[in-house]
Amino acid sequence: MRKNLFVFMAGLLLATTLTITACGNEGGDNATEETEAAAEQGPEYTSAYVCPMHCEGSGSDEPGKCPVCGMDYVANEDLDDAGGSEHPEHPSDDHSGHNH
Repeated sequence: MRKNLFVFMAGLLLATTLTITACGNEGGDNATEETEAAAEQGPEYTSAYVCPMHCEGSGSDEPGKCPVCGMDYVANEDLDDAGGSEHPEHPSDDHSGHNH
């Protein structure tokens, strides 16, 4: 009888521990979104020219090639153009075909 009580108590303790551990991940999807957003803050995402593969350590203020994979940089269309600078392809008053 005493052995059965010990096994029951050990099982109860194990179940309680697993429940607390499983429920301890506060934030859930929010934590994942924050991690992804933080990862997209490096120069491979924020430079004027970025690698299409967003290789770590890539990105430049001038056109060129990615030092990691060798692909040509592309203009970063996600870059905030708050300064009002013109695109090299067209003057600032010609925005046909895209929005800014």
